[in-house]
Amino acid sequence: MSRDMLDRLIAGTLPDPDGGGMLSTPLKTIVIGRGLGDEAAALVRPLPLGRRLAVVMDPDTRLALGERVAVALHGGGLDVDKIILPRHPHPDMDAVRSVIARTQGASGLVAVGSGSINDITKYAAYLSDRPYAVFGTAPSMNGYTSVSAAITEDGLKKSLSARLPVGVFLDLEVMVRAPHRLVAAGFGDSMARPTAQTDWLMAHLLLGTPYREAPFMLLAEDEEALVAKAGDLRNGDIGAMEVLVRTLVMSGLGMTLCGGSYPASQGEHLIAHYMDMRGKDLPEAHHGEHIAVTTLTMARLQERVLALPGLRLSPTRDTPERFESIFGKALGRSCWEAFRPKLLGEDRLDAINAVLDRQWPSFRERLLYVHRPASEIAAALKAVGAPTTPQEVAIPPAFYEEAVANARLIRDRFTMLDVAAAMPGFAKVEA
Repeated sequence: MSRDMLDRLIAGTLPDPDGGGMLSTPLKTIVIGRGLGDEAAALVRPLPLGRRLAVVMDPDTRLALGERVAVALHGGGLDVDKIILPRHPHPDMDAVRSVIARTQGASGLVAVGSGSINDITKYAAYLSDRPYAVFGTAPSMNGYTSVSAAITEDGLKKSLSARLPVGVFLDLEVMVRAPHRLVAAGFGDSMARPTAQTDWLMAHLLLGTPYREAPFMLLAEDEEALVAKAGDLRNGDIGAMEVLVRTLVMSGLGMTLCGGSYPASQGEHLIAHYMDMRGKDLPEAHHGEHIAVTTLTMARLQERVLALPGLRLSPTRDTPERFESIFGKALGRSCWEAFRPKLLGEDRLDAINAVLDRQWPSFRERLLYVHRPASEIAAALKAVGAPTTPQEVAIPPAFYEEAVANARLIRDRFTMLDVAAAMPGFAKVEA
């Protein structure tokens, strides 16, 4: 059924649950299968990439799939330049500018990798106004099919508007051979759906921000199957892998449908982004490993808020000076400008509290419907071997508490972190 849903979405025959008409995505070429590296030329030639291609990879992804893709493309009559980035490239503007400089003669870019390689290549393609395609090497994140790229710019982790790939190719045989930490990271990223949807719906109910059901409809059936098959992912089960890969594809498409990362990135991602920005000398960890931990934190916080019989918010002590004291002058100003749109002044708070006085019971019921208990998320994460505590990814407890307390300050996205901060006497968030 979910494979059918993906086919119908691509074909434009899937009804939109948010209104009349059919859902549509500009990304029409998504192939989930086996042996795709050897078929690279046949897969890529119909795409509007031109004949001179730059294949972007790092030493690990070159070994996993990149060399096969480059050889197949060359054998298919295409001109190929191999661009080998350093191992574990950091997705920042320096890396993006480097890829642009090294691929100036290419008519199109082909990323072979997962999170960082995809984001760097995607944003380089966007800035240089060229098409790109991606061959994934690990089921580690949901960005293959999204229109945004996670890039660090001037010290601030941002979700930047970028370019959709013209083709996404995900080889299940390559995916099951990926290091298990990457598999567990992708599972961790997928488990953010309940916390992200709860946060996004909460912002819609309290602030009137836009909200859509469509991205979650795409995920509903596969999420239950994925949770049930979590343990099978540890054994290299290709059926379980197909469900995970499709879930990540659908999550990315949900972001594309919404024109931003709202349905997949809320409070749990703010905490992870803060750690990326402010963490010094933290051990290497994958994005999805951090998201597994921060998702549990947000799920527990949401449960505590949703257990309350009533809810009222109070003013917070957010000022430009406070931001500068936390982040320093330059980054503090940048964060303050990003934060200001969601600042709750007295008039805005009075209006929100008036609505809460009348409608909190019905709001609470809607939020509980989309929420998933933290105990269920924790059990699924443990079954797949993903981390569930900050200590498992070597994050010092004091720094994690700092990240949870301050993560709401880095963006204008209103989440349960903002609700907790506006509740006098609400105990600190539990890790």
